[in-house]
Amino acid sequence: MKIIDTFLLAFRTVRGNKLRTGITVSIIAFGIMALVGINTAIEAMKQKFTESFSSMGANGFTIHYKQFNVNFGGNNDVKKEKKGARKEKKSNTGKPITKMEAEAFKSRFDYPAKIGLSMFGVRDAVVSLGDKKTNPTVRINGGDENYIDLNGYSLAAGRELSNIDIQSGRNVCVIGSDIAKKFFGTNPETPIEKIIKINNIPYRVIGTLESKGSTLGFSWDNTILTSYNNVRRFFNSNSNASFNIAVKVTDIKNVDAAINESEGVFRSIRGLAITEDNNFAVDKSDFFVGLLLSELSLITGAAIGIGAITLLGAAIGLMNIMLVSVTERTKEIGLIKAIGGKQKSVRRQFLYEAISISLMGAVFGIILGVLIGNVFSMVLSTGFVLPVQWLAYGIGICFITGLLAGLYPAFKAGRLNPIEALRYE
Repeated sequence: MKIIDTFLLAFRTVRGNKLRTGITVSIIAFGIMALVGINTAIEAMKQKFTESFSSMGANGFTIHYKQFNVNFGGNNDVKKEKKGARKEKKSNTGKPITKMEAEAFKSRFDYPAKIGLSMFGVRDAVVSLGDKKTNPTVRINGGDENYIDLNGYSLAAGRELSNIDIQSGRNVCVIGSDIAKKFFGTNPETPIEKIIKINNIPYRVIGTLESKGSTLGFSWDNTILTSYNNVRRFFNSNSNASFNIAVKVTDIKNVDAAINESEGVFRSIRGLAITEDNNFAVDKSDFFVGLLLSELSLITGAAIGIGAITLLGAAIGLMNIMLVSVTERTKEIGLIKAIGGKQKSVRRQFLYEAISISLMGAVFGIILGVLIGNVFSMVLSTGFVLPVQWLAYGIGICFITGLLAGLYPAFKAGRLNPIEALRYE
């Protein structure tokens, strides 16, 4: 019997047992759906993270005094190191970057680059206008004239902070699009020169920001920018509060040279001797993306575990169904052998049946997984995600599942004695 004939016979048999085939296909499809769906969602998360945290681009880096802990809140201090993270020098402890040091670096760093100074204020501010007010979830950040550009924002209307705003620390602010829409509607021009209150302190709005979107429910637009001197006065008077220094060079080829230059300048400002380690950290912009993506590996592992357990159950079920099929078709097998059919033809038929059922489950599972995963990508406002690598893995896994599940039933069918099989009741 030719291979194509064996395959067609196997396919007709599969199609003839619709209920049994449907149940098995559903079990396999569920496992692949979990695997592909979760990994599609993870790809969407990676895409969103890359967009959100690489806003400075590959030609930027940040100087700070402690290892960053990306927690969406803006507080960059960590109390405990995570396993695998870069170890923090002991000399880092208790040595925040002061306003004087940050401003000294900005004036001394003689390199073709844009430099921005910033410090975090609070993450629980309440903004009010008349009878309206926000929940206590608004983040206040202090920055300078370069903060908007170096943090991936852009102006929708109005102006950025000026040197006078920064030096005087006066009560002016640039508001995120969430706050602008809540109080003033969709026109970004409307809030300009209006007075709002932040924790009951009046501020004049000088600009509104374009929407930056959200990541996992965290809105980048629920924020207010004012000068770092204003933040020091009203929101962060802690003497241990530290400044962050963002640097963006004009050419990506100069990043490493700029980092080396910045370390030399800042070591001098911090008064470090040649034998002393750095008591500050320098991280490229893509460091944050790498940190977040490494965390997603845990979710990927969980997805693989869920899919593996489901597919194991599906493989056992498929093997059981194929064994039942061998028993039900004993006479048919005996007849095939009696008219000259070979063992390998019988084995092939049962193997093809098992693989066909498994691959049908893969197709339905992949389609459902991609659709469900892209529902998540719609929530994150990312583009359509197609995890090609995991599609190939899904098909390969199902092929192997069908092959392994069909081996024992196929060999059992191939070894049947034709005379005994014909007499089987």
